[in-house]
Amino acid sequence: MTPFWIALQFLTRLPVRLAARPTPQQLGQSLLCYPLVGVVIGLLLLLLQAVTASAPLPLQAALLLALWVGLTGALHLDGLADSADAWVGGFGDRERTLAIMQDPRSGPVAVVVLVLLLLLKFAALLALLERGEYLALLLVPVIGRGALLGLFLCTPYVRSGGLGEALAQHLPRPGAKALLILLVLVGLLFGGFGVVLVVLVAFWLLRRLLLQRLGGTTGDTAGALLEVLECTALVALVLV
Repeated sequence: MTPFWIALQFLTRLPVRLAARPTPQQLGQSLLCYPLVGVVIGLLLLLLQAVTASAPLPLQAALLLALWVGLTGALHLDGLADSADAWVGGFGDRERTLAIMQDPRSGPVAVVVLVLLLLLKFAALLALLERGEYLALLLVPVIGRGALLGLFLCTPYVRSGGLGEALAQHLPRPGAKALLILLVLVGLLFGGFGVVLVVLVAFWLLRRLLLQRLGGTTGDTAGALLEVLECTALVALVLV
């Protein structure tokens, strides 16, 4: 169970305390538990939806989005903000892009990107609530965290040292591949072929951009990818 607690502690702000410092192997194994953390987040969102079922739908959508952000401590949104600033301010230069990502300040580009993404998520949530498609609240967090597993499986980690490098180096690759196949099947079953296709194409395009600019991924760009793919999945569930 230790890898699951590691994943839950890292990806959420739920009160999890580890008994001991995790080993590099346990850190790698924790990646396999990322989709399960998505299940936990999704179940909490479903619980809130049930509790607020009598509320006006716009308020319900706003509360769900607030809980969604709060559960993660805006961890991935922070990565999106840093990546947005770096992508624009880096002017195509790898080292400059990486350097800007390490700056904790957020510029106007980051603010605009965050506002647009949250607006899209809110609008998509509202549309799904109006149609009674509550399963999306469970499916989309799983898709986002499954995307992180896929990213670390097939993309080099470009910053030496730190948590991300340990995750990438010690990821059990055969188990990760089998789990990703299972996640695709779950997506096909509950989301449909069109949604899965849109998400996979978006993943491929984002990964291609990362390889072209950085030669791989960082923690910030991984968080950015998760947020963009969650938003993509929500919009696709409405439109496809």
